[in-house]
Amino acid sequence: QVQLVESGGGLVQAGGSLRLSCVASGSIAKIKTMEWHRQVRGERKLVARITSDGRTLYADSVRGRFTISRDNAQNTVFLQMDSLKSEDTGVYYCRRDSYCSGAACHAGAWGQGTQVTVSS
Repeated sequence: QVQLVESGGGLVQAGGSLRLSCVASGSIAKIKTMEWHRQVRGERKLVARITSDGRTLYADSVRGRFTISRDNAQNTVFLQMDSLKSEDTGVYYCRRDSYCSGAACHAGAWGQGTQVTVSS
């Protein structure tokens, strides 16, 4: 099944930018939904979502500052984060939707996460 590996996290000053990448071990072209979530103090919340036809959805707190995109040819989902704020700090996880390949279907899955720390 398709597994996910995130990268691009780090320490940045408020107002700065980071670009997170989520590389899949296989094709994401037929996976309907890919998402980024942020976990803070054990609570994980949706940050952004992109569908296979390019529709996007953002949490109110990041709309206008973050941009999610997907490159099916590279099997990669990106999260461009601009105008970062201290409240954006957390562990960012990539998630893929469930999918079927031939006769086999696979449940949704998460990556291992990448830490983003925004200093004020």
